[in-house]
Amino acid sequence: MSNKPLVLSRRRFLQAGAALGSAVLLPGMMGSAWAAGSDAPEQNTVKVGFIPLTDCASVVMASVKGFDKKYGISIVPSKEASWAAVRDKMVSGELDAAHVLYGLVYGLELGIAGKQQGMANLMTLNNNGQAISLSMELAKQGVTDGESLKKKVASLAPGSFTFAHTFPTGTHAMWLYYWLAQAGINPFTDVRTVVVPPPQMVMNMRIGNMQGFCVGEPWNQRAISNGIGFTAATSQSIWPDHPEKILGTRREWVEQNPNTARALVAAILEASRWIDASDDNRRETANVLAGRAYLNTKAEYLTGRMLGQYDNGMGRTWQDKHAMQFFCDGEVTFPWLSDGMWFLTQHRRWGLLDHNPDYLAVAKRINRIDIYQQAAAAVGNVSLPASPMRTSTLMDGSTWNGSDPAAYAASFAIKREGE
Repeated sequence: MSNKPLVLSRRRFLQAGAALGSAVLLPGMMGSAWAAGSDAPEQNTVKVGFIPLTDCASVVMASVKGFDKKYGISIVPSKEASWAAVRDKMVSGELDAAHVLYGLVYGLELGIAGKQQGMANLMTLNNNGQAISLSMELAKQGVTDGESLKKKVASLAPGSFTFAHTFPTGTHAMWLYYWLAQAGINPFTDVRTVVVPPPQMVMNMRIGNMQGFCVGEPWNQRAISNGIGFTAATSQSIWPDHPEKILGTRREWVEQNPNTARALVAAILEASRWIDASDDNRRETANVLAGRAYLNTKAEYLTGRMLGQYDNGMGRTWQDKHAMQFFCDGEVTFPWLSDGMWFLTQHRRWGLLDHNPDYLAVAKRINRIDIYQQAAAAVGNVSLPASPMRTSTLMDGSTWNGSDPAAYAASFAIKREGE
């Protein structure tokens, strides 16, 4: 790998932009990235927060493998204790950017995840790879899936069971609520839900503080390995190839540092492609992430599920067709507008929003397709879609394509009105 920083020519950027069509070119996009009159990054060092989860992989490996130096920056990964800490440090500017929950960034933009702040999603970091774990105590009582959990919940007083997620507007809350509701369980009236930082999930289940949780890896595998819980559902069984973590930052930071933002995305794109290139690269990634500076755990807790090798802790094993992905020829990393809009529909469904926002306008403000296009052109050989919207089918058979978000949000039998 050459250590000479790469710069993006205007011609290559225009070629990349043409692949998406003029409908995607956002107002002011063409001039904003070139306002400084230079392609050089405005910052040489970029501090990027992360939570100790397997899906921080591309941020960490961009630094470890030196992809950042190729684009004239040094990424400094900063290990954080909770998503609330990531939020606060990102908003204050202590972090330049972060490996962060999709719904956290959207929640900040709308003022429902903290004080309102203009936010930006520079790229998606991964698809899939989260899970819902239930306690072995429930398994001993015959609860192994959503249907049997529904029967058990119905036999007890409302709120008898507690389930944990990681942040009120985040992805894990939405996967947990969706799965419970599909089983006929109202997550706001039938059970109690609480927020617990990812590294504390297994310990809290061990001491009986909750009967289930939704979190990223390796904590679901850790629950199995420790004999504490089992995997009742993977997040990809709820929505195959769903968006998960993103590279988030403040909108103001992007406007002040457009070249740095482009270099950051390019470096992480290279890392994402490298991780997905082979099983050996995934194994190397797992070994790096297991280190004290990152997840501080055993590599064996990471490797299996990174390779798509699943064991639910109850005797079932399988090779998952929708295991965690980081690149997939750019399909994973592209900041699809429809992905961001989906989280808004769930925020509306669960009463976190008391009205329907302008779904598309919000997504266009946050998802910086312009920066992503430039970075993709700098990296080279990164496919760009013909449209910023994609179509997905979820576990209940519903189709999501972003065409009528208000109707979609209102279509669910189990939902909650805004307070």
